[in-house]
Amino acid sequence: MSNKVKFQLSFMMFLEFFIWGGWFVTLGTFLGDNLNASGAEIAKAFSTQSWGAIVAPFIIGLIADRYFNAERILGVLHILGAVLMYLMYGADSFDVFYPYVLGYMILYMPTLALVNSISFNQMKDPAQEFSLIRVFGTIGWIIAGLIISYVFLWDSPESRAEGMLKNTFLMVGIASAILGFFSFTLPKTPPRVSKEEKVTISSLLGLDALKLLKDKNFLIFFLSSVLICIPLAFYYQNANPFLSEIGVSNPTGKMTIGQISEVLFMLLLPYFFKKYGFKKTILAGMLAWTIRYLLFAYGNSGELTFMLLIGIALHGICYDFFFVSGQIYTDTKAGEKYKSAAQGLITLATYGVGMLIGFWIAGKITDTYLLENGGHTWQTIWMYPAGFALLVFVIFAVTFKNEKIEYK
Repeated sequence: MSNKVKFQLSFMMFLEFFIWGGWFVTLGTFLGDNLNASGAEIAKAFSTQSWGAIVAPFIIGLIADRYFNAERILGVLHILGAVLMYLMYGADSFDVFYPYVLGYMILYMPTLALVNSISFNQMKDPAQEFSLIRVFGTIGWIIAGLIISYVFLWDSPESRAEGMLKNTFLMVGIASAILGFFSFTLPKTPPRVSKEEKVTISSLLGLDALKLLKDKNFLIFFLSSVLICIPLAFYYQNANPFLSEIGVSNPTGKMTIGQISEVLFMLLLPYFFKKYGFKKTILAGMLAWTIRYLLFAYGNSGELTFMLLIGIALHGICYDFFFVSGQIYTDTKAGEKYKSAAQGLITLATYGVGMLIGFWIAGKITDTYLLENGGHTWQTIWMYPAGFALLVFVIFAVTFKNEKIEYK
């Protein structure tokens, strides 16, 4: 790739994840503080990510892959997204806010596949080149959090009391508009599929890979992937409100430690794969979820703040060792014929079904332990995902038979 194309793709990735990280992390805190949303309502808002993940294959498979250049679709979706962000910025109740966030996530989730498609189309060796482009996405997410906490101080107690967190939607709306118009300057990425080629719902959703579930090991991994999304949902939905409520300073900025950790453990993943194998690596990822939530349960914003920071820093192990390892495992089990279908199936099962269930459970439990003064019994709340992750760990450890997986 030329330096110009490298810059274009890197800037695209930076803005793509700056946009997501710039509002999604603080969403729970915003809804509780600004719109007086209940745990169930917050769960409903976060669940729009799952609905977006379920709808995304249809937008990509039926429209982007068949009729229009990927960069043009990306541009249109982000420009429309900018409008919805502005409407969210002005919403004064949850009932007004929810249709906007649902529409936004249905538009945004397909863009995750589009930015990858645009990038891969310019690469001769994606295995070597993609990570150097994708890392700018993680940097974008980190920068968004640092700006919120350390530049504008929108998540400080004083700013939150004044309703300043709503400014995240305005910031992200501007970034979305910039990416929308910038997308039309990106390298051309024409449709990959002929208009005449027959497409089925099963192929769009990756259901052609269901026959892989006949393999007992893959079935256990598949079910574990769905179940581990329940504790994952607790982190996305509750971590920022929890840190804000107990008085941790600059909570959004501190949560970027998780993304920094994600980059570091991504680099360590090949070593762990080679030395310990797939089963032990993925078990380490599961166990990290339990440890993280125990640290959240017993840490505080005083002398034990370090426990909370360690819990955040475990994100690299929690995410990379389970989800990235799982993508590699799925790739090797599926073979060439079902490779794309299998990845689509896992994405649908985790970010679609698994997270949908997880957000609902997290909302119910959070509401159960709501105090009269508006606070929460956080120690009890965090014990639920800790115990659930430990249960999944035990089931996987006992039932999954070790097998050698090559990491290339």
